Amino acid sequence: MTRYKIQATKHLDTTITLPPSKSISNRALIIHALSGGNSYPQNLSDCDDTDVIIKALQDMPYEIDIKAAGTAMRFMTAYLAVTEGEHVLTGTERMKHRPIEVLVNALRYLGADIEYVGEEGFPPLRIRGKTLDGGQIEVPGNISSQYISALLMIGPTLQNGLELKMTGNIISRPYIDLTLWTMREFGAKADWVSGDTVMVYPSSYKQREYLIENDWSAASYWYEMVALSHDENAIVHLNGLMDGSKQGDSVVRYIFSMLGVKTVFKSRKQNTPTTVTLKKSGRVVPRLDYDFTNSPDLAQTVVACCAALGVPFHFKGLSTLKIKETDRIKALCSEMRKVGMVLRVENESELIWDGERCDVSLLPIDTYEDHRMALSFAPMSLRIDGIRINDPMVVTKSYPAYWNDLRQAGFIVEEEE
Repeated sequence: MTRYKIQATKHLDTTITLPPSKSISNRALIIHALSGGNSYPQNLSDCDDTDVIIKALQDMPYEIDIKAAGTAMRFMTAYLAVTEGEHVLTGTERMKHRPIEVLVNALRYLGADIEYVGEEGFPPLRIRGKTLDGGQIEVPGNISSQYISALLMIGPTLQNGLELKMTGNIISRPYIDLTLWTMREFGAKADWVSGDTVMVYPSSYKQREYLIENDWSAASYWYEMVALSHDENAIVHLNGLMDGSKQGDSVVRYIFSMLGVKTVFKSRKQNTPTTVTLKKSGRVVPRLDYDFTNSPDLAQTVVACCAALGVPFHFKGLSTLKIKETDRIKALCSEMRKVGMVLRVENESELIWDGERCDVSLLPIDTYEDHRMALSFAPMSLRIDGIRINDPMVVTKSYPAYWNDLRQAGFIVEEEE
């Protein structure tokens, strides 16, 4: 197993071109394919999750292996259901244990021809694509927003469109909004018609040139670094982000304003990529309570940052973390003990740290095939000497250039024997 040892820089002053947004790239690719377009959107993400979608759409083999890409599994399931041809959609062993029954049931209700190849409720899936009627459907609002986005994106292709009602508590609403915004960018008529219902009218997506914004999720690790740096003059310039971004994780600028980081936009012109500068503000809250229902992918970053800063926290809205690349709640509890922090779990969806500590073992941080474990723990090297990361190349899932960007910023990243 490969292992990296991270030695932090003492002076943080760098300019980083972030990877393109994985979330927008994956949505734009599916919508572009549904439009019948023959040229890809510009500035596509080069991460693993996007790469498997590109290869699937280019080659369309009988068996499509999306590896560990959960987004690709959900989006491709819906795409194949409305696309002529028969395919088996599969992935890694972990993917074969990630539930997909809610999406399959919804698609079957709309008329899709999908069967389970192995265990009921889980991939692999055999899908025979055809034109679907569409109509009204209800799904629980507390499921992964990727299920909902997958259904919405095929909505314009359905003969009767789609009226999608979400029951109960709706989580990750910003990701649903991002999907609707991207759909409208390609000419779809789709929007909320009430607090819990989206209407998608039957129409054709328009072919067009499209530029992908860079990734606010990736920006979060640089916010963490500025927050954790002992350098009072720490400064990081991030290229390719937009003020007024539709990415849900752009809320990171607000969260980190409470952890001592100030955000400055070079240009405030809406929907125009610009340079964002991160600086220390000197103001850190004594305790942080936050609900991550709408931005669960930021949880690991903020957990690691708060613990390293010594800021107690109570984080809610983490229910979806259990069905990500790994059980992220369990993984965080286990790995934080290695750096001397004892987390508590409540209601299977809340993480609490009241300042309780244990002996620091400094055993290597395990990443559990989860890119965000490596991405969020590496910046802790700014406060804790001896951080080592197992299977560090897991970052290619969303941020392939991460380790090179750290080296550019002055970190020493070395492979251990």
